[in-house]
Amino acid sequence: MSVVIYLEQVSKKFILHRERPRSFQELAVSLFRRNGGSREEFWALQGVSFTVERGEMVGLIGPNGAGKSTVLKLISRIIGPTSGQIKVNGRVGALLELGVGFHPDLTGRENIYLNGSILGLSRAELQRRLDAIIAFAELEHFIDVPVRHYSSGMYVRLGFSVAVHADPEILLVDEVLAVGDQVFQQKCLKRIGELKQNGVTIIFVSHSLGDVVHLCDRAIWLKNGEIRADGAATMIVDQYLAFSNAYFYRQQLADQPGLGKKEESNHWGTFEAEITKVELLDADGTTPPFFKTGDFFRLRIHYQTHTRLDTPAFGLAFYRKDGLHVNGPNSVQDGYEIPYVDGNGCVDYTIEHLPLNYGHYELTVAIYDRNSTVAYDHHHRMYPFVVRSPTFWHEEGIVHIPATWRHTAQDQDARVPQP
Repeated sequence: MSVVIYLEQVSKKFILHRERPRSFQELAVSLFRRNGGSREEFWALQGVSFTVERGEMVGLIGPNGAGKSTVLKLISRIIGPTSGQIKVNGRVGALLELGVGFHPDLTGRENIYLNGSILGLSRAELQRRLDAIIAFAELEHFIDVPVRHYSSGMYVRLGFSVAVHADPEILLVDEVLAVGDQVFQQKCLKRIGELKQNGVTIIFVSHSLGDVVHLCDRAIWLKNGEIRADGAATMIVDQYLAFSNAYFYRQQLADQPGLGKKEESNHWGTFEAEITKVELLDADGTTPPFFKTGDFFRLRIHYQTHTRLDTPAFGLAFYRKDGLHVNGPNSVQDGYEIPYVDGNGCVDYTIEHLPLNYGHYELTVAIYDRNSTVAYDHHHRMYPFVVRSPTFWHEEGIVHIPATWRHTAQDQDARVPQP
């Protein structure tokens, strides 16, 4: 594979104008101010470095203002960097801010030719693809209407359709897909998957983390204009979610001095109830150094409450060490409702025959409200354990599925085996 996108120590500075003069007098006064009174430097990116290989699909994640859209604009050459180096090898198709590249007074048809020519297509190429572009956008009845009359969803349809029919070698997609309706979003995601299979390099910005995990090989987490983490999409999304949840609950507790504050990014909650101890037990009630596939497995959660809590949900999640989410049950979803908790106690989760195959795993353990919307105490992937094979060899995959083999001889002189 070869590198098609290269960023080396890229920084981008914007000048924010907080106040604009409303009259000639205010403009004259502002010229004599030493600091101008209205200019402020904002660094959208600082020292960002990464490469993207041909055919990779990379998701950019992070909160609003993290620098995701700025990265896409730099790659598409809409803006230039303040410092650093950017190299892009290949034809770029981009769906960025709503309506970028469209002229409001031109019709949809005319904008297809305008936008397509910007992307490097000849008029003859656009003529051959015109019907397909219009059909994908589902704008047959509006294609000769000036786009200033289009809704935001119609803008997205037309922009995306032009971008994906321009045979891009590199496709940049910002979160504008969220503007479209659900059916068209699914249509776009399907098309993105097809482009990925055809070897197109894709940079995908979305707040839909499920789409990032499902579509992307890799994710880059941006925070305050810097790269916080870069790696496999499942792992990075999980880290980002854990950090975001921990940050949210720290903010919620800022004005509640009576409850303990936890600063770890893998531990959050209101702490009205707290998990005081977690045990992984075998059939003898002891904690073994490892489990084997098929073993008895019991998770025991000890808790202490600071107030009575009605119908709580005790939950857990199994993760493989690389971040793959294996399973995530909770007591309420499984039909086991606890009327209330008040004081100290423990809850057991028992698996008679552990179905996990050989590997290293981590457990999340948590206490939530009945609807699983408020975390009382969440311990994210804090409890590692090992599973070994019960035989000399080990089965491939994550879970063992109990089954039997049976052979029936055909066209040969053989006894039919007994079931």
